[in-house]
Amino acid sequence: MYRRDQPLECKDAKCPYVADYINVPVQPVMQLVEAPEGWGVWHRDQKAKSMTTIKAMRLASLVTAINVLVASGFSIAAIFRPEAVVPAGSIPTEASLLLAMYAAARTIPLALFALAAIYKRATSALLILGTLAGAMQLLDAGIGLFQRDLGKFAGPLFIAVLQFFAVYLLHRSVRITPQTKRG
Repeated sequence: MYRRDQPLECKDAKCPYVADYINVPVQPVMQLVEAPEGWGVWHRDQKAKSMTTIKAMRLASLVTAINVLVASGFSIAAIFRPEAVVPAGSIPTEASLLLAMYAAARTIPLALFALAAIYKRATSALLILGTLAGAMQLLDAGIGLFQRDLGKFAGPLFIAVLQFFAVYLLHRSVRITPQTKRG
């Protein structure tokens, strides 16, 4: 699609624009008017900020989705195969099943709400739920450290750090203004 402000490579100097060649009304994408000094820089900065926000939203969405799905997967796995999550040498009991069901009761709704926030592109909700998911992974890393299990410590710690980094980038890329008095 050609725009009126797009120069046409032609030999005839009388018609340098595409819209002058074809007889189709073309709406200009941008009006060429006198702009204050520095406006072009402001426009480029705004475009760069919006692209940064899009990339930060995508990163935070991806990391949060992986985080909550992994956490939900482990809690569901603990219900059906408790030996996969109890410490080595321990025997799964009815108590471990109950604790796994409690874990699933918390991680599954978090996953559903986080995935809904990602689907709706709700930045504020994603900031809150991403931070919560990161905090849960950090606490899981603490449990792994308490059990002296390197895998149960390093995995959640890595996901928590990645989650907090993604939330930080998203928070930095959007300007969150406090609510003013409603009138």
